[in-house]
Amino acid sequence: MGIITGFFDFILSYLPGVILLIFVSGLILLYVSDRHQVDHTIRRNYPVVGRLRYMFEEMGVFFRQYFFAQDREEMPFNRADRTWVYQAAKQESTLQAFGSTRLQHEGDVLFANSVFPYTGNEEPQQQVFGPYCPNPYATDKVFHISGMSFGAISKPAVKALVAGAREAGIWINTGEGGASTEHLQGGADVVYQIGTAKYGVRNSDGSLSEEKLKVVAENSNVKMFEIKLSQGAKPGKGGILPADKVTAEIAAQRGIPEGKASISPPTHQEIQNYDDLYNFIRHVRLVTEKPVGIKLCVGNISEFREMLTALTSRASAAAADIADSQSKQSAFDDVINAYAPDFITLDGGNGGTGAAPMSLIDAAGMNLQESLPLVSNILTELNLKERIKLVASGKLITPVDVAWALCAGADVVTTARGFMFSLGCIQALQCHKNSCPTGITTHDKRLQAGLDPVNKSVRVAAYAKEMHKELETIAKSCGVSSPSKLSRKNALIYTSNQHAKPMDEVYR
Repeated sequence: MGIITGFFDFILSYLPGVILLIFVSGLILLYVSDRHQVDHTIRRNYPVVGRLRYMFEEMGVFFRQYFFAQDREEMPFNRADRTWVYQAAKQESTLQAFGSTRLQHEGDVLFANSVFPYTGNEEPQQQVFGPYCPNPYATDKVFHISGMSFGAISKPAVKALVAGAREAGIWINTGEGGASTEHLQGGADVVYQIGTAKYGVRNSDGSLSEEKLKVVAENSNVKMFEIKLSQGAKPGKGGILPADKVTAEIAAQRGIPEGKASISPPTHQEIQNYDDLYNFIRHVRLVTEKPVGIKLCVGNISEFREMLTALTSRASAAAADIADSQSKQSAFDDVINAYAPDFITLDGGNGGTGAAPMSLIDAAGMNLQESLPLVSNILTELNLKERIKLVASGKLITPVDVAWALCAGADVVTTARGFMFSLGCIQALQCHKNSCPTGITTHDKRLQAGLDPVNKSVRVAAYAKEMHKELETIAKSCGVSSPSKLSRKNALIYTSNQHAKPMDEVYR
Protein backbone atom coordinates (compact mmCIF):
# COMPACT_ATOMS: atom_id res chain seq x y z
CA MET A 1 0.00 0.00 0.00
CA GLY A 2 2.86 2.35 0.85
CA ILE A 3 4.48 1.68 -2.53
CA ILE A 4 1.27 2.62 -4.39
CA THR A 5 0.86 5.78 -2.33
CA GLY A 6 4.46 6.72 -2.98
CA PHE A 7 4.00 6.17 -6.71
CA PHE A 8 1.00 8.48 -6.88
CA ASP A 9 2.80 11.09 -4.78
CA PHE A 10 5.70 10.93 -7.24
CA ILE A 11 3.35 11.35 -10.25
CA LEU A 12 1.47 14.22 -8.65
CA SER A 13 4.66 16.04 -7.70
CA TYR A 14 5.85 16.06 -11.31
CA LEU A 15 2.44 16.37 -13.00
CA PRO A 16 2.31 20.20 -13.09
CA GLY A 17 5.76 20.28 -14.66
CA VAL A 18 4.80 17.67 -17.25
CA ILE A 19 1.65 19.59 -18.16
CA LEU A 20 3.62 22.82 -18.44
CA LEU A 21 6.22 21.09 -20.61
CA ILE A 22 3.54 19.71 -22.94
CA PHE A 23 1.88 23.13 -23.15
CA VAL A 24 5.12 24.98 -23.92
CA SER A 25 6.16 22.31 -26.43
CA GLY A 26 2.80 22.67 -28.14
CA LEU A 27 3.22 26.44 -28.38
CA ILE A 28 6.69 26.01 -29.85
CA LEU A 29 5.38 23.57 -32.46
CA LEU A 30 2.56 25.95 -33.36
CA TYR A 31 5.05 28.83 -33.59
CA VAL A 32 7.35 26.92 -35.91
CA SER A 33 4.42 25.73 -38.01
CA ASP A 34 2.94 29.23 -38.32
CA ARG A 35 6.28 30.87 -39.20
CA HIS A 36 7.00 28.39 -41.99
CA GLN A 37 3.57 28.06 -43.60
CA VAL A 38 2.66 30.39 -46.48
CA ASP A 39 -1.12 30.08 -46.73
CA HIS A 40 -2.08 32.55 -43.98
CA THR A 41 -0.31 35.91 -43.71
CA ILE A 42 -1.69 36.71 -40.25
CA ARG A 43 -0.37 33.47 -38.78
CA ARG A 44 3.00 33.90 -40.50
CA ASN A 45 3.44 37.46 -39.21
CA TYR A 46 1.89 36.82 -35.78
CA PRO A 47 2.58 33.16 -34.92
CA VAL A 48 0.21 31.50 -32.44
CA VAL A 49 -1.51 34.77 -31.46
CA GLY A 50 -2.80 35.17 -35.01
CA ARG A 51 -4.82 31.99 -34.59
CA LEU A 52 -7.13 33.80 -32.17
CA ARG A 53 -8.42 35.85 -35.09
CA TYR A 54 -9.95 32.78 -36.71
CA MET A 55 -11.45 31.61 -33.43
CA PHE A 56 -13.09 35.00 -32.81
CA GLU A 57 -14.33 35.11 -36.40
CA GLU A 58 -15.94 31.70 -35.99
CA MET A 59 -17.49 32.40 -32.58
CA GLY A 60 -18.59 35.93 -33.45
CA VAL A 61 -21.54 34.57 -35.45
CA PHE A 62 -22.92 33.01 -32.28
CA PHE A 63 -22.23 35.80 -29.79
CA ARG A 64 -22.92 39.03 -31.69
CA GLN A 65 -26.67 38.78 -31.11
CA TYR A 66 -26.15 38.62 -27.36
CA PHE A 67 -23.49 41.26 -26.78
CA PHE A 68 -23.37 43.67 -29.72
CA ALA A 69 -26.63 43.91 -31.71
CA GLN A 70 -29.44 46.16 -30.55
CA ASP A 71 -33.03 44.89 -30.35
CA ARG A 72 -34.11 46.37 -33.68
CA GLU A 73 -30.97 46.31 -35.81
CA GLU A 74 -29.82 42.72 -36.32
CA MET A 75 -30.18 41.02 -39.71
CA PRO A 76 -31.81 39.05 -41.17
CA PHE A 77 -34.17 39.03 -38.17
CA ASN A 78 -33.80 41.37 -35.22
CA ARG A 79 -33.97 40.38 -31.58
CA ALA A 80 -37.36 42.03 -30.98
CA ASP A 81 -39.06 39.98 -33.69
CA ARG A 82 -37.35 36.75 -32.67
CA THR A 83 -38.28 37.33 -29.04
CA TRP A 84 -41.95 37.70 -29.96
CA VAL A 85 -41.85 34.33 -31.75
CA TYR A 86 -40.04 32.67 -28.82
CA GLN A 87 -42.59 34.02 -26.32
CA ALA A 88 -45.55 33.00 -28.48
CA ALA A 89 -44.13 29.50 -28.98
CA LYS A 90 -43.47 29.07 -25.25
CA GLN A 91 -46.95 30.38 -24.42
CA GLU A 92 -45.44 33.25 -22.47
CA SER A 93 -46.92 36.75 -22.41
CA THR A 94 -46.19 38.76 -25.55
CA LEU A 95 -47.28 42.02 -23.91
CA GLN A 96 -44.92 45.00 -23.70
CA ALA A 97 -44.69 48.06 -21.48
CA PHE A 98 -43.36 51.62 -21.56
CA GLY A 99 -43.94 52.25 -25.25
CA SER A 100 -42.66 51.11 -28.61
CA THR A 101 -38.97 50.69 -29.44
CA ARG A 102 -39.71 50.66 -33.16
CA LEU A 103 -38.42 53.58 -35.22
CA GLN A 104 -40.57 54.32 -38.25
CA HIS A 105 -38.89 54.00 -41.65
CA GLU A 106 -40.08 54.48 -45.19
CA GLY A 107 -42.38 51.61 -46.16
CA ASP A 108 -43.35 50.67 -42.60
CA VAL A 109 -47.02 49.97 -41.92
CA LEU A 110 -49.45 51.55 -39.46
CA PHE A 111 -52.90 50.06 -39.02
CA ALA A 112 -55.85 52.40 -39.33
CA ASN A 113 -57.70 51.62 -36.14
CA SER A 114 -61.40 52.41 -36.29
CA VAL A 115 -63.40 54.73 -34.07
CA PHE A 116 -65.71 51.75 -33.70
CA PRO A 117 -63.66 48.55 -33.26
CA TYR A 118 -65.44 45.33 -34.12
CA THR A 119 -66.76 43.68 -30.95
CA GLY A 120 -68.77 40.78 -32.31
CA ASN A 121 -67.85 37.12 -32.64
CA GLU A 122 -67.96 35.77 -36.18
CA GLU A 123 -67.06 32.34 -37.47
CA PRO A 124 -63.72 32.39 -39.36
CA GLN A 125 -64.16 32.80 -43.10
CA GLN A 126 -63.40 29.74 -45.21
CA GLN A 127 -61.11 30.25 -48.20
CA VAL A 128 -61.46 27.73 -51.01
CA PHE A 129 -58.51 26.80 -53.20
CA GLY A 130 -59.28 25.17 -56.54
CA PRO A 131 -63.08 25.46 -56.50
CA TYR A 132 -63.21 23.88 -59.97
CA CYS A 133 -61.16 20.82 -58.95
CA PRO A 134 -62.78 17.50 -58.08
CA ASN A 135 -61.18 17.90 -54.62
CA PRO A 136 -60.98 21.59 -53.65
CA TYR A 137 -59.26 22.58 -50.43
CA ALA A 138 -60.84 24.86 -47.82
CA THR A 139 -59.16 26.45 -44.80
CA ASP A 140 -60.19 29.11 -42.31
CA LYS A 141 -56.57 29.83 -41.33
CA VAL A 142 -54.47 32.60 -42.89
CA PHE A 143 -51.03 31.59 -41.55
CA HIS A 144 -49.26 28.38 -42.58
CA ILE A 145 -45.87 26.64 -42.76
CA SER A 146 -43.82 27.37 -45.87
CA GLY A 147 -41.62 24.92 -47.76
CA MET A 148 -38.72 23.33 -45.86
CA SER A 149 -37.38 20.13 -47.36
CA PHE A 150 -36.58 17.02 -45.36
CA GLY A 151 -32.87 17.06 -46.03
CA ALA A 152 -32.50 20.77 -45.55
CA ILE A 153 -34.06 20.23 -42.12
CA SER A 154 -33.79 17.21 -39.85
CA LYS A 155 -36.25 14.39 -39.20
CA PRO A 156 -37.01 15.54 -35.62
CA ALA A 157 -37.74 19.03 -37.00
CA VAL A 158 -40.11 17.62 -39.64
CA LYS A 159 -41.90 15.52 -37.01
CA ALA A 160 -42.37 18.55 -34.76
CA LEU A 161 -43.60 20.77 -37.60
CA VAL A 162 -46.08 18.20 -38.90
CA ALA A 163 -47.48 17.49 -35.44
CA GLY A 164 -47.69 21.20 -34.67
CA ALA A 165 -49.44 21.91 -37.97
CA ARG A 166 -51.99 19.18 -37.24
CA GLU A 167 -52.68 20.63 -33.78
CA ALA A 168 -53.04 24.19 -35.08
CA GLY A 169 -55.14 23.22 -38.11
CA ILE A 170 -52.74 24.74 -40.64
CA TRP A 171 -50.96 23.32 -43.67
CA ILE A 172 -47.30 22.41 -44.04
CA ASN A 173 -45.47 22.65 -47.36
CA THR A 174 -43.04 19.79 -48.04
CA GLY A 175 -40.44 21.89 -49.83
CA GLU A 176 -38.88 20.58 -53.03
CA GLY A 177 -37.43 17.48 -51.34
CA GLY A 178 -40.77 15.70 -51.54
CA ALA A 179 -42.96 14.21 -48.85
CA SER A 180 -41.33 12.11 -46.13
CA THR A 181 -43.15 9.40 -44.19
CA GLU A 182 -43.65 11.98 -41.45
CA HIS A 183 -45.41 14.32 -43.87
CA LEU A 184 -47.66 11.63 -45.33
CA GLN A 185 -48.60 9.89 -42.09
CA GLY A 186 -48.56 12.77 -39.63
CA GLY A 187 -52.19 13.79 -40.01
CA ALA A 188 -51.54 17.40 -41.02
CA ASP A 189 -52.73 19.08 -44.21
CA VAL A 190 -49.85 18.88 -46.70
CA VAL A 191 -48.98 20.98 -49.73
CA TYR A 192 -46.70 18.87 -51.92
CA GLN A 193 -44.10 21.00 -53.68
CA ILE A 194 -42.89 19.85 -57.10
CA GLY A 195 -39.46 21.37 -57.60
CA THR A 196 -37.46 21.49 -60.79
CA ALA A 197 -35.84 18.13 -59.97
CA LYS A 198 -39.25 16.49 -59.28
CA TYR A 199 -37.94 14.80 -56.12
CA GLY A 200 -40.34 12.08 -55.04
CA VAL A 201 -42.29 12.16 -58.32
CA ARG A 202 -39.52 11.88 -60.90
CA ASN A 203 -38.54 9.44 -63.60
CA SER A 204 -34.89 8.44 -63.95
CA ASP A 205 -34.38 11.18 -66.54
CA GLY A 206 -35.72 13.86 -64.19
CA SER A 207 -39.10 14.23 -65.89
CA LEU A 208 -42.43 14.02 -64.06
CA SER A 209 -43.67 10.51 -63.28
CA GLU A 210 -47.47 10.32 -63.56
CA GLU A 211 -47.52 7.02 -61.68
CA LYS A 212 -45.63 8.39 -58.67
CA LEU A 213 -47.66 11.60 -58.75
CA LYS A 214 -50.91 9.60 -58.63
CA VAL A 215 -49.67 7.62 -55.63
CA VAL A 216 -48.90 10.83 -53.76
CA ALA A 217 -52.25 12.38 -54.70
CA GLU A 218 -54.10 9.35 -53.35
CA ASN A 219 -52.89 10.21 -49.84
CA SER A 220 -55.75 12.02 -48.12
CA ASN A 221 -53.36 14.26 -46.16
CA VAL A 222 -51.99 15.79 -49.37
CA LYS A 223 -54.39 18.63 -50.12
CA MET A 224 -52.65 20.67 -52.84
CA PHE A 225 -49.64 20.69 -55.17
CA GLU A 226 -47.26 23.58 -55.72
CA ILE A 227 -45.02 23.82 -58.80
CA LYS A 228 -41.91 25.72 -57.78
CA LEU A 229 -40.56 27.95 -60.54
CA SER A 230 -38.17 29.92 -58.31
CA GLN A 231 -37.59 30.89 -54.70
CA GLY A 232 -36.40 33.97 -52.87
CA ALA A 233 -33.17 32.46 -51.57
CA LYS A 234 -31.82 31.88 -55.06
CA PRO A 235 -34.10 33.07 -57.85
CA GLY A 236 -32.94 31.70 -61.19
CA LYS A 237 -31.06 28.80 -59.60
CA GLY A 238 -32.24 25.38 -58.47
CA GLY A 239 -32.13 23.99 -54.97
CA ILE A 240 -28.82 23.11 -53.31
CA LEU A 241 -28.43 20.35 -50.73
CA PRO A 242 -24.76 19.82 -49.75
CA ALA A 243 -23.35 16.30 -50.09
CA ASP A 244 -22.93 15.72 -46.34
CA LYS A 245 -26.67 16.20 -45.87
CA VAL A 246 -27.67 13.60 -48.49
CA THR A 247 -28.06 10.60 -46.18
CA ALA A 248 -29.23 7.17 -47.30
CA GLU A 249 -32.80 7.95 -46.23
CA ILE A 250 -32.89 11.30 -48.03
CA ALA A 251 -31.26 9.83 -51.13
CA ALA A 252 -33.92 7.10 -51.26
CA GLN A 253 -36.74 9.62 -50.87
CA ARG A 254 -35.39 11.91 -53.58
CA GLY A 255 -34.22 9.15 -55.92
CA ILE A 256 -30.60 10.36 -56.06
CA PRO A 257 -27.16 8.93 -55.09
CA GLU A 258 -26.24 8.96 -51.40
CA GLY A 259 -23.46 11.33 -50.33
CA LYS A 260 -23.59 13.36 -53.53
CA ALA A 261 -24.71 17.00 -53.57
CA SER A 262 -28.32 17.42 -54.64
CA ILE A 263 -28.35 20.23 -57.20
CA SER A 264 -31.69 20.93 -58.86
CA PRO A 265 -31.82 22.39 -62.38
CA PRO A 266 -32.78 26.06 -62.64
CA THR A 267 -36.03 25.29 -64.47
CA HIS A 268 -38.45 22.48 -65.28
CA GLN A 269 -37.51 20.59 -68.44
CA GLU A 270 -41.22 20.50 -69.35
CA ILE A 271 -41.63 24.29 -69.09
CA GLN A 272 -39.87 26.51 -71.61
CA ASN A 273 -42.56 29.12 -72.25
CA TYR A 274 -45.91 30.36 -70.93
CA ASP A 275 -47.96 27.86 -72.90
CA ASP A 276 -45.83 25.04 -71.47
CA LEU A 277 -46.41 26.41 -67.98
CA TYR A 278 -50.19 26.42 -68.24
CA ASN A 279 -50.25 23.04 -69.96
CA PHE A 280 -48.13 21.63 -67.13
CA ILE A 281 -50.43 23.12 -64.48
CA ARG A 282 -53.44 21.57 -66.19
CA HIS A 283 -51.67 18.22 -66.56
CA VAL A 284 -50.77 18.02 -62.86
CA ARG A 285 -54.32 19.01 -61.89
CA LEU A 286 -55.85 16.36 -64.17
CA VAL A 287 -53.57 13.67 -62.75
CA THR A 288 -54.01 14.61 -59.09
CA GLU A 289 -57.57 16.01 -59.17
CA LYS A 290 -56.45 18.49 -56.53
CA PRO A 291 -55.63 22.24 -56.52
CA VAL A 292 -52.36 23.17 -58.22
CA GLY A 293 -50.45 26.42 -57.74
CA ILE A 294 -47.08 27.89 -58.63
CA LYS A 295 -44.36 29.46 -56.51
CA LEU A 296 -42.02 32.14 -57.78
CA CYS A 297 -39.94 35.13 -56.83
CA VAL A 298 -40.70 38.02 -59.19
CA GLY A 299 -37.65 39.68 -60.72
CA ASN A 300 -39.33 41.63 -63.49
CA ILE A 301 -42.89 42.81 -62.94
CA SER A 302 -43.41 43.30 -66.68
CA GLU A 303 -42.53 39.66 -67.26
CA PHE A 304 -44.99 38.62 -64.57
CA ARG A 305 -47.68 40.65 -66.30
CA GLU A 306 -46.79 38.93 -69.60
CA MET A 307 -47.16 35.56 -67.91
CA LEU A 308 -50.73 36.28 -66.80
CA THR A 309 -51.61 38.08 -70.01
CA ALA A 310 -50.63 34.93 -71.91
CA LEU A 311 -53.31 33.11 -69.92
CA THR A 312 -56.04 35.66 -70.61
CA SER A 313 -54.99 35.84 -74.27
CA ARG A 314 -55.41 32.07 -74.56
CA ALA A 315 -58.89 32.38 -73.08
CA SER A 316 -59.77 35.28 -75.40
CA ALA A 317 -58.62 33.29 -78.44
CA ALA A 318 -60.85 30.38 -77.45
CA ALA A 319 -63.85 32.70 -77.24
CA ALA A 320 -63.03 34.87 -80.26
CA ASP A 321 -65.36 33.22 -82.78
CA ILE A 322 -68.38 32.99 -80.49
CA ALA A 323 -71.03 35.62 -81.17
CA ASP A 324 -73.33 35.19 -78.19
CA SER A 325 -71.93 37.27 -75.32
CA GLN A 326 -73.00 34.82 -72.61
CA SER A 327 -71.49 31.85 -74.45
CA LYS A 328 -68.41 33.92 -75.19
CA GLN A 329 -67.89 34.65 -71.49
CA SER A 330 -68.54 31.01 -70.64
CA ALA A 331 -65.86 29.85 -73.10
CA PHE A 332 -63.43 32.42 -71.71
CA ASP A 333 -64.08 31.26 -68.14
CA ASP A 334 -63.70 27.60 -69.11
CA VAL A 335 -60.16 28.22 -70.35
CA ILE A 336 -59.23 30.24 -67.26
CA ASN A 337 -60.62 27.59 -64.93
CA ALA A 338 -58.85 24.80 -66.85
CA TYR A 339 -55.38 26.34 -67.12
CA ALA A 340 -54.98 28.98 -64.40
CA PRO A 341 -53.05 28.12 -61.25
CA ASP A 342 -55.33 27.80 -58.24
CA PHE A 343 -52.87 29.87 -56.23
CA ILE A 344 -49.65 31.80 -56.65
CA THR A 345 -47.10 31.70 -53.84
CA LEU A 346 -45.10 34.89 -54.05
CA ASP A 347 -41.68 34.64 -52.44
CA GLY A 348 -39.54 37.61 -51.41
CA GLY A 349 -36.11 38.04 -52.94
CA ASN A 350 -34.17 38.40 -49.70
CA GLY A 351 -33.10 34.90 -48.91
CA GLY A 352 -34.54 31.90 -47.16
CA THR A 353 -33.58 28.85 -45.17
CA GLY A 354 -31.65 27.04 -47.90
CA ALA A 355 -28.04 27.27 -49.05
CA ALA A 356 -27.55 29.88 -51.78
CA PRO A 357 -24.89 32.08 -53.39
CA MET A 358 -24.55 35.43 -51.60
CA SER A 359 -24.93 37.27 -54.92
CA LEU A 360 -28.46 35.86 -55.34
CA ILE A 361 -29.48 36.24 -51.69
CA ASP A 362 -28.36 39.87 -51.62
CA ALA A 363 -29.16 41.15 -55.08
CA ALA A 364 -31.64 39.04 -57.06
CA GLY A 365 -35.41 39.13 -56.99
CA MET A 366 -37.86 41.76 -55.78
CA ASN A 367 -38.53 42.04 -52.07
CA LEU A 368 -42.05 41.12 -51.04
CA GLN A 369 -42.77 44.65 -49.82
CA GLU A 370 -42.45 45.81 -53.41
CA SER A 371 -43.71 42.83 -55.39
CA LEU A 372 -46.80 41.84 -53.38
CA PRO A 373 -48.82 45.03 -53.98
CA LEU A 374 -47.87 45.05 -57.67
CA VAL A 375 -48.79 41.40 -58.20
CA SER A 376 -52.11 41.89 -56.39
CA ASN A 377 -52.83 44.90 -58.61
CA ILE A 378 -52.16 42.90 -61.79
CA LEU A 379 -54.41 40.04 -60.67
CA THR A 380 -57.18 42.54 -59.94
CA GLU A 381 -56.65 44.37 -63.24
CA LEU A 382 -56.93 41.12 -65.23
CA ASN A 383 -59.99 39.97 -63.24
CA LEU A 384 -58.08 36.98 -61.86
CA LYS A 385 -58.00 37.92 -58.17
CA GLU A 386 -61.10 35.89 -57.31
CA ARG A 387 -59.91 32.87 -59.31
CA ILE A 388 -56.26 32.77 -58.15
CA LYS A 389 -55.46 32.87 -54.43
CA LEU A 390 -52.37 34.88 -53.53
CA VAL A 391 -50.02 33.40 -50.94
CA ALA A 392 -47.32 35.69 -49.52
CA SER A 393 -44.05 34.22 -48.27
CA GLY A 394 -40.85 35.98 -47.27
CA LYS A 395 -39.65 37.18 -43.82
CA LEU A 396 -43.20 37.51 -42.44
CA ILE A 397 -42.90 36.21 -38.88
CA THR A 398 -44.81 38.66 -36.63
CA PRO A 399 -48.47 39.74 -36.58
CA VAL A 400 -47.52 43.16 -37.97
CA ASP A 401 -45.75 41.52 -40.93
CA VAL A 402 -48.60 39.14 -41.66
CA ALA A 403 -51.36 41.74 -41.25
CA TRP A 404 -49.47 44.06 -43.63
CA ALA A 405 -49.42 41.30 -46.26
CA LEU A 406 -53.15 40.64 -45.84
CA CYS A 407 -53.88 44.36 -46.23
CA ALA A 408 -51.60 44.55 -49.30
CA GLY A 409 -53.49 41.83 -51.14
CA ALA A 410 -52.44 38.39 -49.87
CA ASP A 411 -55.14 35.83 -49.12
CA VAL A 412 -52.90 33.80 -46.82
CA VAL A 413 -49.32 33.98 -45.56
CA THR A 414 -46.70 31.29 -45.09
CA THR A 415 -43.36 31.36 -43.29
CA ALA A 416 -40.46 28.94 -42.87
CA ARG A 417 -38.04 30.85 -40.67
CA GLY A 418 -40.76 31.92 -38.25
CA PHE A 419 -41.54 28.29 -37.53
CA MET A 420 -37.82 27.53 -37.30
CA PHE A 421 -37.65 30.10 -34.49
CA SER A 422 -40.59 28.37 -32.82
CA LEU A 423 -38.51 25.16 -32.90
CA GLY A 424 -35.69 26.97 -31.08
CA CYS A 425 -33.55 28.35 -33.95
CA ILE A 426 -31.04 30.91 -32.61
CA GLN A 427 -30.11 32.37 -36.03
CA ALA A 428 -26.61 30.86 -35.87
CA LEU A 429 -26.48 30.98 -39.70
CA GLN A 430 -25.26 27.37 -39.89
CA CYS A 431 -28.20 26.01 -41.93
CA HIS A 432 -26.08 24.82 -44.85
CA LYS A 433 -23.15 23.42 -42.84
CA ASN A 434 -24.75 20.39 -41.16
CA SER A 435 -23.65 21.88 -37.82
CA CYS A 436 -26.85 23.59 -36.62
CA PRO A 437 -26.49 23.82 -32.81
CA THR A 438 -30.25 23.44 -32.27
CA GLY A 439 -30.64 20.24 -34.33
CA ILE A 440 -33.03 21.82 -36.84
CA THR A 441 -30.93 21.82 -40.02
CA THR A 442 -28.41 19.07 -39.29
CA HIS A 443 -28.25 15.31 -39.71
CA ASP A 444 -25.67 14.97 -36.95
CA LYS A 445 -27.42 12.57 -34.54
CA ARG A 446 -25.72 14.14 -31.52
CA LEU A 447 -27.07 17.58 -32.38
CA GLN A 448 -30.49 16.23 -33.37
CA ALA A 449 -30.81 14.59 -29.95
CA GLY A 450 -31.34 18.03 -28.40
CA LEU A 451 -34.57 18.58 -30.35
CA ASP A 452 -37.51 16.76 -28.80
CA PRO A 453 -40.28 16.55 -31.44
CA VAL A 454 -43.08 16.21 -28.89
CA ASN A 455 -42.03 19.28 -26.91
CA LYS A 456 -41.32 21.36 -29.98
CA SER A 457 -44.60 20.44 -31.70
CA VAL A 458 -46.43 22.12 -28.84
CA ARG A 459 -44.40 25.28 -29.50
CA VAL A 460 -45.08 25.15 -33.24
CA ALA A 461 -48.83 24.98 -32.61
CA ALA A 462 -48.67 27.68 -29.92
CA TYR A 463 -46.87 30.06 -32.29
CA ALA A 464 -49.51 29.56 -35.00
CA LYS A 465 -52.37 29.99 -32.54
CA GLU A 466 -50.91 33.15 -30.99
CA MET A 467 -50.33 34.55 -34.47
CA HIS A 468 -54.00 34.07 -35.39
CA LYS A 469 -55.07 35.52 -32.04
CA GLU A 470 -53.08 38.73 -32.55
CA LEU A 471 -54.19 38.99 -36.18
CA GLU A 472 -57.77 38.98 -34.93
CA THR A 473 -56.86 41.72 -32.46
CA ILE A 474 -55.46 43.87 -35.28
CA ALA A 475 -58.46 43.18 -37.52
CA LYS A 476 -61.02 44.05 -34.85
CA SER A 477 -59.09 47.19 -33.96
CA CYS A 478 -59.48 48.20 -37.60
CA GLY A 479 -63.23 47.57 -37.43
CA VAL A 480 -63.40 44.31 -39.42
CA SER A 481 -64.53 40.94 -38.16
CA SER A 482 -61.56 38.76 -39.17
CA PRO A 483 -58.00 38.96 -40.58
CA SER A 484 -59.18 37.67 -43.97
CA LYS A 485 -61.29 40.84 -44.35
CA LEU A 486 -58.36 43.23 -43.91
CA SER A 487 -57.81 45.43 -46.95
CA ARG A 488 -55.75 48.42 -48.03
CA LYS A 489 -58.18 50.84 -46.44
CA ASN A 490 -57.19 49.40 -43.06
CA ALA A 491 -53.54 50.45 -43.24
CA LEU A 492 -51.20 53.39 -43.72
CA ILE A 493 -47.69 53.37 -45.16
CA TYR A 494 -44.85 55.66 -44.13
CA THR A 495 -43.43 57.61 -47.04
CA SER A 496 -39.97 59.12 -47.51
CA ASN A 497 -40.96 62.37 -45.81
CA GLN A 498 -42.09 60.48 -42.70
CA HIS A 499 -45.78 61.06 -43.38
CA ALA A 500 -48.20 58.16 -43.26
CA LYS A 501 -50.35 57.80 -46.38
CA PRO A 502 -53.32 55.47 -46.90
CA MET A 503 -52.10 52.16 -48.30
CA ASP A 504 -54.55 52.26 -51.18
CA GLU A 505 -52.96 55.55 -52.33
CA VAL A 506 -49.39 54.28 -52.02
CA TYR A 507 -50.05 50.90 -53.70
CA ARG A 508 -52.51 52.00 -56.38
